[in-house]
Amino acid sequence: MTELSDLPIRDDLRGLSPYGAPQLDVPVRLNTNENSYPVPESVVEAIGKAVAAELRDLNRYPDRDAVALRADLAEYVGHGLTADGVWAANGSNEIQQQLLQAFGGPGRSALGFTPAYSMHPLLALGTGTRWVPARRGVDFGLTADEAVAQIREHRPDVVFLCSPNNPTGTALDPAVVTAVLDETPGMVVVDEAYAEFARPGTVSALAVLPGHPRLVVTRTMSKAFGFAGGRLGYLAADPAVVAAVQLVRLPYHLSALTQAAARAALAHRETLLGTVAEIMRQRDRIVTALRERGLRVADSDANFVLYEVGGDQGVAWRAMLAQGVLVRDVGLPGWLRVTAGTPAETDAFLAAVDETQREGQAAPPRPKGTTS
Repeated sequence: MTELSDLPIRDDLRGLSPYGAPQLDVPVRLNTNENSYPVPESVVEAIGKAVAAELRDLNRYPDRDAVALRADLAEYVGHGLTADGVWAANGSNEIQQQLLQAFGGPGRSALGFTPAYSMHPLLALGTGTRWVPARRGVDFGLTADEAVAQIREHRPDVVFLCSPNNPTGTALDPAVVTAVLDETPGMVVVDEAYAEFARPGTVSALAVLPGHPRLVVTRTMSKAFGFAGGRLGYLAADPAVVAAVQLVRLPYHLSALTQAAARAALAHRETLLGTVAEIMRQRDRIVTALRERGLRVADSDANFVLYEVGGDQGVAWRAMLAQGVLVRDVGLPGWLRVTAGTPAETDAFLAAVDETQREGQAAPPRPKGTTS
């Protein structure tokens, strides 16, 4: 069988592994920040009807610009946005890839403050954009002064900010966004994939959009809406940004079925978003419970929690897996990330933490075919 190394693949891709978390059949899966609650039956029926209405015309291409969907998204997001300031694609990853295709590329650079979303440097690599790993400060925070100093040093063409940040869960002060906009000559992309889970008083970067044509806010329906399988991400920005990404988007990139399903989900957003408050309660419960157990925990405005295990995170990850609980090793030494799910899942997670602490986090044999 031909090996990947036998093919004339690009040199900068040799030896790399594709992005992805382990997909294991375990009782409790809390490693990919999915919404643990299934889509309610009433919404299932509504989406089914919307998709069925498109089936007869599948011989025709979908609306290339997804205008109706973008109008629905603008109405949901608010902040005075209209369809011409919103763009949609297959998940926020494709949105960010399109932004790098338009504003990054060979001879240009993108900067992100790590630890952050591990897909950003891979998107940069795939688009031929040089990646600059800047650093966060104490307790994974990021101040305006820290951000500006690193931007002055590297002068990137694209800056990625995550609020709430993945994997730490920390939200950004809007003053950081404004300071970065004032300092960088290029585009500033604020990834707000988890914005619906933010604690009260957290201000979205959408509030900074007016008067800042180089600012882009990206979001997704995968998390709060429980629409991960539907693959729908979007951006909010100046209409000129939307015009720019249309230059690089693939023809008919968003299927008629996806558009119909997403519009039906948006029409039933009160039902779908009804789980957000409970997920936030479980997140806060996890934070409190882990701190009561003497563990360091990062403050979180997302649907996940980053916590310090007090040792080798790979050992701790395998110990949790042995208890039937799958969490995420994000490659941050000494830390693991857990998704906030249902009350029963939180019970199972905390019980597994207690068991592994009693066992001293002894590493069981690694299950065949798994990685952390």
